[in-house]
Amino acid sequence: MLLWLVVGLSACSADKRDWQLSGPTMGTRYHITVADVPAAVQKPELQKRVDAELEQVNREMSTYIDDSELMRFNRGPVGEAVPVSGHLAGVVARSLELYRRSDGAFDVTVGPLVNLWGFGPQPEPETIPDDADIDRLLEQIGSDALVVERSPDRITRSRPVEIDLSAIAKGHGVDRVAELLEAQGIRHYLVEVGGELRTRGKNPRGNPWRIGVESPDPTGRAVQKPIEISGKSVATSGDYRNYYERDGVRYSHSIDPRTGRPLRHRLASVTVIADNCAEADGLATALNVLGAEAGLKLAEEENLAVFMLVKTDTGFEERYSSAFEPYLGKSGQ
Repeated sequence: MLLWLVVGLSACSADKRDWQLSGPTMGTRYHITVADVPAAVQKPELQKRVDAELEQVNREMSTYIDDSELMRFNRGPVGEAVPVSGHLAGVVARSLELYRRSDGAFDVTVGPLVNLWGFGPQPEPETIPDDADIDRLLEQIGSDALVVERSPDRITRSRPVEIDLSAIAKGHGVDRVAELLEAQGIRHYLVEVGGELRTRGKNPRGNPWRIGVESPDPTGRAVQKPIEISGKSVATSGDYRNYYERDGVRYSHSIDPRTGRPLRHRLASVTVIADNCAEADGLATALNVLGAEAGLKLAEEENLAVFMLVKTDTGFEERYSSAFEPYLGKSGQ
């Protein structure tokens, strides 16, 4: 998760058009701060536009809305090119790119395995899944079964896999809202949905946006690393909040789609800075699955700005890519 460190509007003069907006979305909440808003933009209307945009993202990509576009696709024909919206085609295409770049560590068809381990809509299992059940599902999943065509936008499944975009949809929603704000002439903003965020310009105090990477401490929310960032998106993935234990073994909600089993490495969290939030969101998940060594190797190969917290016997060790180093000098420390 990411902590938003500087949001205080009380220090701003009363005549400045600096607002905060918030509301429920995607099973979590969104928070937006906008600064120096153009005079033609009215706050109630802007709130309505934001809510409508995020509702549209849900109608397209939610797995909790039975008649969402994604769920209709998942129930649709196999072996046929199904017409879809440009937004859905674009997010699935980006997901397939991440699947290839991560050698299968990012896979939007992993849902059945997540459910098998009790981290989906189904309750926690009474017994740990056996090898036969895992192997059966591994044969069924795989983003290699998906083909996306653009202009016209269509998706084809070569076998009956089901798509779950929960590892990238929040980031996409952040991007959609950011684009909406920019279409209204707003040039200074921070948009956050469920901990994934995108920034531009300055905060209400006229400074770069300042956020903090959360320390993986189950006792409360504490900042591990503060950074200043504008014109970029940030997302974090980790396994330190959603897990259960059986017979002294800890089972994380993060499932490796290549093995069908929860992650067992020592990477606690990974934070990614990227140009857009969908990219940051998906990469954070992919690198979390890959683990510290393989994840940092990919980060260096692709010049990705990545910060990791790795569990040690005495606490946590910070590791980061070369592209992240410039942000360390902007921490205000």
